[in-house]
Amino acid sequence: MQTVATRIFDFLDLYVKSQNKPDTLACKRHGEWVTFSSQQFCEEVDKVSLGLIQLGVQAGDRIAIVSEGRPEWNIVDFGIQQVGAVSVPIYPTLTLDDFQYIFHEAEVKFVFVGDAGLFRKLIDVVATAPTVEEMYTFDAVKSAKNLTDVMGKADEANRPKLDAMKAAVQPDDLLSIIYTSGTTGDPKGVMISHHNILSNAEEGRKLIAFGSEARALSFLPLNHVFERMVQYVYLRSGISIYYAESVATIAENLREVHPTVLSTVPRLLEKVYDKIVAKGYELSRVSRNIFLWALDLGLKYDPNKDMGWWYNTQLSLAKKLVFSKWQEALGGKLQMIVVGAAATPPRIARVFWAAGIPVCEGYGLTETSPVISFNRLYPQQEIRIGTVGMVIDGVEVKLADDGEILVKGPNVMKGYYRKPHLTAEVISADGWFHTGDIGQWVDDKFLKLTDRKKEIFKISAGKYVAPQAVEAKLKESFFIEQAVVLGDGQKYAAALIVPSFDAIKEFCRIENITYTSDDEIIKNEKVSAKIRSEVENENKELAPYERVKKYHLLSRELSAANGELTPTLKPKRRIIQEKYKAEIEEMFA
Repeated sequence: MQTVATRIFDFLDLYVKSQNKPDTLACKRHGEWVTFSSQQFCEEVDKVSLGLIQLGVQAGDRIAIVSEGRPEWNIVDFGIQQVGAVSVPIYPTLTLDDFQYIFHEAEVKFVFVGDAGLFRKLIDVVATAPTVEEMYTFDAVKSAKNLTDVMGKADEANRPKLDAMKAAVQPDDLLSIIYTSGTTGDPKGVMISHHNILSNAEEGRKLIAFGSEARALSFLPLNHVFERMVQYVYLRSGISIYYAESVATIAENLREVHPTVLSTVPRLLEKVYDKIVAKGYELSRVSRNIFLWALDLGLKYDPNKDMGWWYNTQLSLAKKLVFSKWQEALGGKLQMIVVGAAATPPRIARVFWAAGIPVCEGYGLTETSPVISFNRLYPQQEIRIGTVGMVIDGVEVKLADDGEILVKGPNVMKGYYRKPHLTAEVISADGWFHTGDIGQWVDDKFLKLTDRKKEIFKISAGKYVAPQAVEAKLKESFFIEQAVVLGDGQKYAAALIVPSFDAIKEFCRIENITYTSDDEIIKNEKVSAKIRSEVENENKELAPYERVKKYHLLSRELSAANGELTPTLKPKRRIIQEKYKAEIEEMFA
């Protein structure tokens, strides 16, 4: 009898079935929370597997999942795994050209989509994809075949065949092809094996060390390997997974679910922070001053240091007066926020830590399944704010002469699907994966990210500028929401800046500035002067050659929907430069 998981779907037989939980998975439908017990989850996974067998699915067949996070995503994912097929999760926000490219390259056989909108979006692409046999929806959609149609084909007579197919799956077999949208070029299919992601999930379980009484709120796309791996950790540990209705309802869902843990990306954490601070600025003068005093106290917090008697006394008072309300707003029971996909602004991490909400930042890539390093609460607290933590057990990291982070370990991908030449470019003959990220060591064991190797540019004076570091510095201003720093071959660095309109509108209220649109706001002289002073203030902490000499204000936030950001909200620099070519040329004129 098997006692140790060697494939991801082993988690079901070894752990999930014995957890006997009423709410292994949950989602909100028609205003009510609907739960899936551990038994129901496992039974529905088996029905999907048996249905796929009846549809003729063989080991190695590729099956796409295009949906927001919801229980059916997990059910189909595990159903695919058990027959040895390969899941191809795809971001719902990708362009039709990207879908067409992926369906063709991966030779996708079946497609599962979440709702009517995605069904309509993909119906023509599916019709022209030569290998796709059928598309199924999770929601009931008129004229569409449904997931229940697949489950309805389940035949218990095929149970011995399913058992044989499960037994035939090897740890090194392909689990998933995950297409990275990237910031440039065509999507690349990252081949992840069961062993790749299982090794990461087993290490992750030690770092997110909560038991079966815990709840997680999930709102990141499961197409992203970070959220997917974290959910494998939750299932392995018996942590209930509650899916937020949407990013827009997170605040409401937090109060309903009272999560113990959640995972997010820095951009969304920044938005939460900015909304809380904006609310603080709206308070009466006395309350606002108390709020700002607590915020200033939080910005000084360091979980790695003894802050002293006087600071701790003040912080205790700040928690009672201000930070307790932060906890309440986040559900009241939050013990950890796991952050990945990009560097977190240190100021935000410090304030959340001061509020009693640990922010644990990690680092990884799709190609590393994904976690490479992590700031730890467990088994003992080892934290350095401003870093992405210590390298996890079983993984090796070294820095190349130019500072590039190189990784070796069981989590490193098998390669890029049908692109051996690209695989050879990033994985050396001796097994080191070249991440493309530049880093440095802090205190000899904490990894700190500097920038993407390909994004560092050289100004005409010969100095190299790391744009992400400059952007992070600019965004430390409460009045700056987004920044994209440019200047390759130019005399100086410049930036496209999106102001924080919540903060700017509060500034306008205080200064009695009237406006009718965001376009009008950014043209106001007082607003321009305020942003200028904020940029100048942040510039003081940069080297002279890094300082932003000119900038252009944008009246609209950069977004993934408009193709300017990746699904994990990183800027697509090439597209942004093309879209704002005239504005950029004017800054360097």
